[in-house]
Amino acid sequence: MSTPTTVAYQVMWNRLISIVEEQAQALVRTAFSTSVREAGDLSAGVYNTRGDMLAQAVTGTPGHVNAMADAVAHFIRRIGADNIFEGDVYITNNPWEGTGHLHDITVVTPTFYQGAHVGFFACTAHIVDIGGRGFGADANSVYEEGLHIPIMKFAERGEVDKTLLHIVRNNVREPDQLVGDMYALATCNEIGLRRLTDMMTEFGLDSLQGASDFILDNSRRATLERINALDKGVAAGEMQLDGYSAPITLKVQVRIEKDRVVSDFEGSSGLDKKGINCPLVYTKAYACYALKCAIAPEIPNNAASLEPFETYAPENSIVNAPHPAPVALRHIVGHMVPDTVYAALDQLLPATVPAEGAGCLCNFQVSVQPRTDTTAPDDAVRAEVLTFNSGGSGARPTLDGMNATAFPSGVMTMPVEATEQVGPVIIWRKELRADSGGAGEYRGGLGQYMDVGVHDGHEFHIQAMFDRVDHPARGRQRGGNGAPTHIAQDDGTPMRGKGKQFVPHGRHVRMAFPGGAGYGDPANRSHSDVARDLALGYISADTARSVYGLSDTAIDSALKATATGDLPA
Repeated sequence: MSTPTTVAYQVMWNRLISIVEEQAQALVRTAFSTSVREAGDLSAGVYNTRGDMLAQAVTGTPGHVNAMADAVAHFIRRIGADNIFEGDVYITNNPWEGTGHLHDITVVTPTFYQGAHVGFFACTAHIVDIGGRGFGADANSVYEEGLHIPIMKFAERGEVDKTLLHIVRNNVREPDQLVGDMYALATCNEIGLRRLTDMMTEFGLDSLQGASDFILDNSRRATLERINALDKGVAAGEMQLDGYSAPITLKVQVRIEKDRVVSDFEGSSGLDKKGINCPLVYTKAYACYALKCAIAPEIPNNAASLEPFETYAPENSIVNAPHPAPVALRHIVGHMVPDTVYAALDQLLPATVPAEGAGCLCNFQVSVQPRTDTTAPDDAVRAEVLTFNSGGSGARPTLDGMNATAFPSGVMTMPVEATEQVGPVIIWRKELRADSGGAGEYRGGLGQYMDVGVHDGHEFHIQAMFDRVDHPARGRQRGGNGAPTHIAQDDGTPMRGKGKQFVPHGRHVRMAFPGGAGYGDPANRSHSDVARDLALGYISADTARSVYGLSDTAIDSALKATATGDLPA
């Protein structure tokens, strides 16, 4: 067989990206959990026989795919190269050898072509329930957080391990949902395998070695060129978070050096007693993502393009939590890593990075049960309902922040209709939160209001997973802070930003999710943009007048446009 041309290898590279995107979309279509099919909390990728990631799907989250980039090597080591057979499927939810917590299941499938092992497909998905205390920060160790599936065979030579499924079914609250997700993960890898086989046949390949070398060599060279074009330097960044019962601090030193950029989290807070700790693999995933977005955003993600972005953190710190630390809500800390890195990078690469945003997702899980204060109706049920939501993202050096949009995770907000069909939950209110975006030449993205309750005859516990209650997003270059998070019952009873909390029959929970911060001096924002914000309901008349200096005449004109529906584009 002749060696493929450079053009042919480029076509193969693009084809691999298309294949893993189809793999991800197959998972979206077949998954049982709303977190996967509605929010896109997943990842998919293809790897060579060494476990190096060659391509990742566009659909998915950085925390999953960048962490999963390291996971396949663990599977190879644990399973053993001489124990890998055609028809095998491997599985784990190990937080330290997967993607950071027990609620993520990673499935790896070895790929064979004409009897020879040529690579792997892998995918990860966040599942709604894995047993234990449930999805929340209340556990004191990982043993309380749910069922641990070590790296093992889900199927060997095409035969599914029924004992594993029996153990899983008897340790979780939603067994059909979880087992369905496990099969969906295995099936989406199978889709990737079929498409790869078609590609290899089309190009007359007997291995992926040539394509692998082409992809990794070119990605590494392009990334190093971007890094080495930057001025060398060192800067420090710091951020405070709410924590569970006391504030925590993230500190980072970013060093731009020859052939690499280093994020060193020395000085960050130690381990927390509750489940907000972050394994290093997840910290690394988001530190790499932040730097790659700023320095080499158009170079596709793979093992070589990620390699020059190095991450270090002291063991037993909140960003390098070892087993058996509780890590269920590792995203609370992990999603704040990019803004911490950007606090340093802004000093090295001015006018490049955005202001701080909401950071972590505004997730909550509702555990519904029949009311216990009196006799419950016969049709009352139990249900677990997880919903993903977002605050606002930070303003950028030349653009406003995005409203109710998750950065850095990229996870989509779940539709109300999808949430309400899973169990007897009612979303009474869901709308953008005016004045929540920080003021600036470029305004921060808006958070949102959300009120949740349950059907008559039920009561519920809510697992709050929020931050930014006491530490709102900070503006950059004289931009204003975003609005903080608020949570309380509808009768005014205050609630905590994190933890499982009881809500009695007849009550519901009112939440205000945080806004992103502003960028640049608010005095420099154009009055036409201020009038547009007012007309669209993004800011109030008082903010337009007192913060941005909009005249009463312009305010009246904008409010008239709102009333008539003649809103600006």
